[in-house]
Amino acid sequence: MKLSSDSFKDGSVIPGEFAFCVPDAKTHVALGANRNPHLAWNDVPAATKSFVVIVHDPDVPSRGDDVNQEGKTVPADLPRVDFFHWSLINLSPTTTSIAAGSFANGVTPRGKSGPAIDASPIAGAQHGMNDYTGWFASDKDMSGNYFGYDGPCPPWNDSIVHHYIFTVFALDISSVPVGGNFTGQQVRDAIKGHILAEASVTGLYTLNPAVSI
Repeated sequence: MKLSSDSFKDGSVIPGEFAFCVPDAKTHVALGANRNPHLAWNDVPAATKSFVVIVHDPDVPSRGDDVNQEGKTVPADLPRVDFFHWSLINLSPTTTSIAAGSFANGVTPRGKSGPAIDASPIAGAQHGMNDYTGWFASDKDMSGNYFGYDGPCPPWNDSIVHHYIFTVFALDISSVPVGGNFTGQQVRDAIKGHILAEASVTGLYTLNPAVSI
């Protein structure tokens, strides 16, 4: 199976159009356009019954002590963990692309609704909660359940570039066995043993002007 995007090339920088946050000279960060990028896939197995899309960043600091703190830098050798930016399940086997901005277009304070998708361009698809749900849990203006796609917003003082991995999975089941406000990790666990093929593209992003890509 092959995956590509018209929004960015594999291994290249993700444009700010598809990010939750963009750099700002005075405040470090500002809200971005937060559109989901275009994705298209082909060469899928004939037995495919549904597709799943998962987007994750494996470079998120495992501790927040130095994150976004003036005069500090998140060290490169700090252990890193996964942060899920999108889980989209139950895409029909005839779906082979997602248009840019079709599932996310702008930042929604307190999060987009879900798991059902309002006015979904793809009938039957469902969104999982992304990890901004936990990130904003203590923020009185932003707390809520964040469903669907919300793009990159790495710490503005991180010493490393973050990698955003977009993966499409072809499955031998028509519906992923998850319920309620499911998460990206729950989807990842539920599809084990059902993956016929998968393909990924990776985008790079940083908010730290001292870090070059």
